[in-house]
Amino acid sequence: MTTHIRRRELIAALGGAALGWPLATRAQQPTMPVIGFLNSASPVTFAHVVSGFRRGLAEAGYVEHRNVGIDYRWAEGQVDRLPALASELVRAQVAVICAGSPPAALAAKAATTTIPIVFTSGDDPVKLGLVMSYSRPGGNLTGVALLIDVLSGKRLGLLREIVPDAALIAVLLNPTWPTFDTQLNDVQEAARAVGQQIHVLRADTEHEIDAAFDKAKELRANAMMVGPSTFFTVRRNQIVELAARDALPTIYGQRDYWTAGGLMSYATDLTDAYRQAGVYSGKILHGAQPTELPVVQSAKFELLINLKVAKSLGLTFPPGLVAIADEVIE
Repeated sequence: MTTHIRRRELIAALGGAALGWPLATRAQQPTMPVIGFLNSASPVTFAHVVSGFRRGLAEAGYVEHRNVGIDYRWAEGQVDRLPALASELVRAQVAVICAGSPPAALAAKAATTTIPIVFTSGDDPVKLGLVMSYSRPGGNLTGVALLIDVLSGKRLGLLREIVPDAALIAVLLNPTWPTFDTQLNDVQEAARAVGQQIHVLRADTEHEIDAAFDKAKELRANAMMVGPSTFFTVRRNQIVELAARDALPTIYGQRDYWTAGGLMSYATDLTDAYRQAGVYSGKILHGAQPTELPVVQSAKFELLINLKVAKSLGLTFPPGLVAIADEVIE
């Protein structure tokens, strides 16, 4: 009996030791940090910004799969999915969350007060309540302010340069996008300043995009401006095709539309903005606190022109405008 008990004790002891070996071995191995990449767009749409983010990480000494992991969460243009995706990253205990777009940043902020968050925001991050100030962010967030949504006036001016006799310009905005009010106020002020008549069209479904173009046609709009929104970006092919169908000169707030065959775009260089977010994410992995990293204002803009589309629309770009363009398709 005594021998039997001792044997059981010995087996239990050996079992405990055996269980302890892999744990001890694992403890000796350095754990690779993981960054949560939360974005309201899709991987197809934002492949170029991911490459920019990786480049920034590399500048900070981190290379994906070598000494850092990246856990991607894409909302595919469905902003209402972001809170659940942010919670998934928090449960996975990632080291940093890179939140691309205001809705993603707000979802990440609501999900955690402890995990550092590096955002890219097209609207004023102070006004959105993401940080206390640019120089002293406070809390667990910092990042890059893209100034995408305050360029509506500039886009309107560029559109008027190529369609100078436009009696009416249609403006397509997403009413559910967090920066809708900023975009609306900016374009209304710009239109008033130059005496341009505009008509604001709202859409946040595929059907409403179709209906907005039908309305622009009914109103005999001479041109269109499409405001920034991840929902629109994911559906860029639909929008570009509708603009071509209706022979409507259109300016966009992101490179992706121009790549998809759009007439022209004027926007912050998103790839460079995400590179900066990658640098900040790397600095945090090295031990920096978000409060120590002031919000960066991305001041790199790009004007992209498609002369091939212009020709099909019977438009002539002023030589001066072509000369200052960053890229031109001829």
